[in-house]
Amino acid sequence: MTQDRTWPAVSVVMPVLNEERHLTDAVRRIVTQDYPGELELVLAIGPSRDRTEEIAAKLATEDPRIVVVANPTGRTPQGLNIAIKASQYSIIVRVDGHSLLPADYVRAAVETMEETGADNVGGIMAAEGVTPFEQAVARAMTSKLGVGNARFHTGGEAGEVETVYLGTFKRSALERVGGYDETFVRAQDWEMNHRIRQSGGKIFFTPRMRVTYRPRPNLRALAKQYFHTGRWRRVVGREHQGTLNFRYLAPPLAVLAMAAGSVAGAFGIWPGWLLPGGYAVAMVAGAAVEGRGLPVSAWVRLPLVFATMHISWGVGFLTSPPGLGQPTPAKP
Repeated sequence: MTQDRTWPAVSVVMPVLNEERHLTDAVRRIVTQDYPGELELVLAIGPSRDRTEEIAAKLATEDPRIVVVANPTGRTPQGLNIAIKASQYSIIVRVDGHSLLPADYVRAAVETMEETGADNVGGIMAAEGVTPFEQAVARAMTSKLGVGNARFHTGGEAGEVETVYLGTFKRSALERVGGYDETFVRAQDWEMNHRIRQSGGKIFFTPRMRVTYRPRPNLRALAKQYFHTGRWRRVVGREHQGTLNFRYLAPPLAVLAMAAGSVAGAFGIWPGWLLPGGYAVAMVAGAAVEGRGLPVSAWVRLPLVFATMHISWGVGFLTSPPGLGQPTPAKP
């Protein structure tokens, strides 16, 4: 039956910036998909500081299905919109330059979309690290203590959800909501999926779609990632009232509680130290449970990774400027 049916043509779009380390592997995982239908890959290349542009050009000469377009801003939502505009097919698969697809990813996406009628389907963001630090981050990013209970992080049963990782879209759904909102430098996936749901569309999660994700390689990069994610998640909350729940509010509340406890302790109210101290103990205890099976070199980094993710996200959320995400007024 698989051989007799007609498979829809698929466009894979990938915004790319400074991805010298992972781009070749990411692209090869796409062009070697076990998918019977036609497939193209559109790379929207930003002004990278490494050899990304050179690598992308070389890959395009080796495979006519690969199209390279320029993304002058280097920003993700602009790159996605540029790549989508340059693509030609009715199903759009979004991929990142540091994501590695399994061979059956596109097939699973198309089958799930046809079975469910969803406008967007996605799966698990399966973080996998190479170095001890990356292994610790990967474990934190796939645990409820690290990132909450979102199914695209921790897995779970197939079903309708608020958002998914990356996503495979019907072009008609993207056109219906006007594409990605380019004011959202971060959190553009969540914001896009919210608008699709508001327009009557369905977002569907399936564990069949599992994407290998390479975590940030060091503490500074991890802190920066989660700080900006927290900032932009608050922008989504401002733009779309009623979308914030306890999972998103837990990190900023924890930061406020620890700050208040530290101030109280500094002024001689010793019970105040129980708040930051209790948090530290909870992270160590949580790492002891969540880190089972990790190499010791990764396990000892896990409490610090948990704390970095929580605190950076919380501080970013709390310090998110009211004007962030608002269009810049035109100069007279």
